[in-house]
Amino acid sequence: MKDLDGAAFISTDFSAITDVHGPLQTGINKHTMKIAYFDCFSGVSGDMTLGALLACDGADETQFRRRLAALNLPGYELSIQRVTREGISATDVDVRLIERDQGHGRHLADIAAILENSGLSSWVRTTALTVFTRLADAEAKIHGATRDAIHFHEVGAVDAIVDIAGSCILLEMLGVDRIASSSIPCGYGTITCQHGIMPVPAPATMELLKGFPVHSVDIRGELVTPTGAALITTLADPKTAGRLPAMRVLTNGFGAGKKQFKPDMPNLLRIVIGETDDAPSSHDASSGDATPQTVAVLEANLDDQSPEAFDLLMERCFAAGALDVFFTPIQMKKNRPATLLTVLCPADLSETLAAVIFRESSTFGVRHRTQERYTLARTWRTANTPYGEIRLKVGAWRGETMTIAPEYEDCRRAALAHGVPLAQVYRAALIGDKDLIGGEDS
Repeated sequence: MKDLDGAAFISTDFSAITDVHGPLQTGINKHTMKIAYFDCFSGVSGDMTLGALLACDGADETQFRRRLAALNLPGYELSIQRVTREGISATDVDVRLIERDQGHGRHLADIAAILENSGLSSWVRTTALTVFTRLADAEAKIHGATRDAIHFHEVGAVDAIVDIAGSCILLEMLGVDRIASSSIPCGYGTITCQHGIMPVPAPATMELLKGFPVHSVDIRGELVTPTGAALITTLADPKTAGRLPAMRVLTNGFGAGKKQFKPDMPNLLRIVIGETDDAPSSHDASSGDATPQTVAVLEANLDDQSPEAFDLLMERCFAAGALDVFFTPIQMKKNRPATLLTVLCPADLSETLAAVIFRESSTFGVRHRTQERYTLARTWRTANTPYGEIRLKVGAWRGETMTIAPEYEDCRRAALAHGVPLAQVYRAALIGDKDLIGGEDS
């Protein structure tokens, strides 16, 4: 397991990133929900998470490597191999540096730039940055610094970027809608890191685990790394942590850790993926019922902020659970041009989204009201095209199909990979939809 609890301090001019954590929201809402359950019986780390997800049916290594290459992160090699731990077959993932400069490292602004300038999907970029921000915030609290002062040393930074971004890529590839987790086991003893001898769990790990169910086990050593804790506590809901949720099991996989703590206990993370027919949660305002749904509407007038900042503001709002975010040109007093920010969100997230707006914009006030709306029921299906599989979003009203739309990120990725116009991929996706060709409603 890798440790990130060694951080030096430098001064940067990095603007605040919202500290958001909670249930995974991929934006793929459907009546059948796919759940990934993290069975952390022997702990959790970034590389164990990658290994367990890669071991699940549907996680194609070639496709994963191709998507990971969109990070444009040089200087490392990724080793993926099958290993055996106490008779159980598992996947071992190792990030190896091939260009090493002991004096070089990265802080959060550098990592944010890598993610935001990558070719990864918007959801992967936003989610990975949210996980990394929580990690930086935990380090900052422990060291009495600010998140923009935290400096991740080269080995830990590269490893964590690949682990976190790679895990988000695989969750998207596997179509996971929600993450559930067992209680987190904590070992005991000490570890040696950049700042000397530290207790187990490491200080940053314990800070990340605040509010999450944990339990002690009779194992001397670090079972949970800061990267593993950041992934779990950002993506899983602590209120539902515990036993395996009720679902139809589709696949499961084991990810191997590097250490062997006990001769009769394999150092593995198991991830179980299944489906449930549970109705969408209160945070999913896209169920398509004929009954109008109540949402919160937040608004703010922005007249003294560069429009360049609006893109990141929008990403932060979506990462915090916004249902929609849009900007409208307006004229204010003395005929000053300005922009009206509008954010729609579940009513119980209005305070969270207001905090995001205050942190990421220049406004001194946010207007709030509740409003009712109708939505189409959304389901997803896949079309086979000459450019690969493309997901289609299907909107229905009282059982009648109203609209079918190819998923933009899938079409964009296919257009870039095959060097064809985006519109050509869109047409191929609609032509390849068997239900559309057959005239069936879904």
